[in-house]
Amino acid sequence: MDAGLARDLAAALPVAIPALGGMWILLLVALQRGGELRWPAAHTTILLGLSATSAIGLLGAGSDQEIFHGALLVDSQALVFHLIFVLVGILTVLSSVHHLEAAGAPRGEFFALILFSVSGMTMMAASEHLLTLFIGLEILSICLYVLAGFTREQVYAIEGALKYFLLGAFSTGFVLYGMALFYGATGRLDLRGIASRLARLGEEPVDPLILVGAALLLIGLGFKVAAVPFHFWAPDVYQGSMAPVSGFMAAGTKAAAFSALVRVLFVGLGDPPVREHWIAIVSALALLTMILGNVVALAQQNIKRMLAYSSIANAGYLLVALAAGGRTGEGATVILFYLTVYALMTVGAFAVAALPARGADGEQGSTLAAYAGLARRRPALAAAMAIFMLSLTGIPPTGGFMGKFYIFKSAVNAGMYDLAIVGVLASVIGAFYYLRVVVQMYLREPGADPIPVSLTPAESLGIAMACAGTLWIGLFPSGLLNLASGGL
Repeated sequence: MDAGLARDLAAALPVAIPALGGMWILLLVALQRGGELRWPAAHTTILLGLSATSAIGLLGAGSDQEIFHGALLVDSQALVFHLIFVLVGILTVLSSVHHLEAAGAPRGEFFALILFSVSGMTMMAASEHLLTLFIGLEILSICLYVLAGFTREQVYAIEGALKYFLLGAFSTGFVLYGMALFYGATGRLDLRGIASRLARLGEEPVDPLILVGAALLLIGLGFKVAAVPFHFWAPDVYQGSMAPVSGFMAAGTKAAAFSALVRVLFVGLGDPPVREHWIAIVSALALLTMILGNVVALAQQNIKRMLAYSSIANAGYLLVALAAGGRTGEGATVILFYLTVYALMTVGAFAVAALPARGADGEQGSTLAAYAGLARRRPALAAAMAIFMLSLTGIPPTGGFMGKFYIFKSAVNAGMYDLAIVGVLASVIGAFYYLRVVVQMYLREPGADPIPVSLTPAESLGIAMACAGTLWIGLFPSGLLNLASGGL
């Protein structure tokens, strides 16, 4: 085998293992009988672990590699993003096995879709070429459309999946048009080539095609992160999907879309003539997203819809880091740090939210009233949910506090005091609906016929991992900061 090809294949293992693993899971499901989910779930967890191990090995080597003639760039940023995707995937697998059986969808193909999604996410994070980015986006999107409607016997699931598919296809058109305009203006689709062409402009006015193309890409990726005003799909899709799938979409999709935004904006459009234009747009989106997400969440009685608007609000905080990073250069590190914390507390919260919903008929188990007196029936589970809610609020010593601290600090360092002030006020508003869940669990009496809450060992392990990680990062943030900045 050619030495260059062997090197490329070794560097591509973080992408290749989930992709090939998804095919293996499909074969395993076809060969086994009885719809048994434990073996596909176990194999998926092992494959994700192997993928993470390969990424850690490459991260330890410390050298950036362009592979397959520049189609992918395997650098520290892409590898750390990949570790976030793997973390989200493993936590989702642990919380899904019993939930699939209880929801009447014991189909092992679910785990293949998780693996394919992780592969698509990693392609997005490792791409400095718009075509490769688009391929990764489509792999992820197609898997998510199927996952959203996986419990196809339920009306809400079909409605959410159809809405997600139609709006997702519409947003894909914006991304493609934006790519076409970039190519028309610069003759290039690689981000560094686009940046070099823009650098030659010097003090000349920016080509309107570039500005329109950047706006169209922001619209397409803004849909994926559920930024206002491209957020309308999120509450219905999260409510209709299984809770573990909602957590996977909330954390994984957001991380993948922000990995693409970091590449496109910081690498391709990072020079001053264009940078100030997109910083202004991202700042406006951040303000709208933080305000609307937190305010509308106050009115929600369904916990999955509440967490959906919480996800929208958190997209606003991440947009603050993106805008500030355009001026300070530290945006990627802050975004990676917060996305890791956000993945732990969000997937953990949805894993807990899945339990009452599983023990009730219809939507009764998804209301806030279903958590009344949970601390008396399941004290450990209530404590874990309380930690997730406190972290989402941004109360020390949780990881959410440290994440918001670094985001608002980056905004202050960039001179964007308005974003920092609105972000802090929005977090105060968020405390009202996050702490409302804690009040239900600890201060409300359970109903006459409380909803049963069953917990499997795999679910216990996943929730415990998310809870421990949330607290650990809050107490010892320096390790994650060093990893996010490209070290081990």
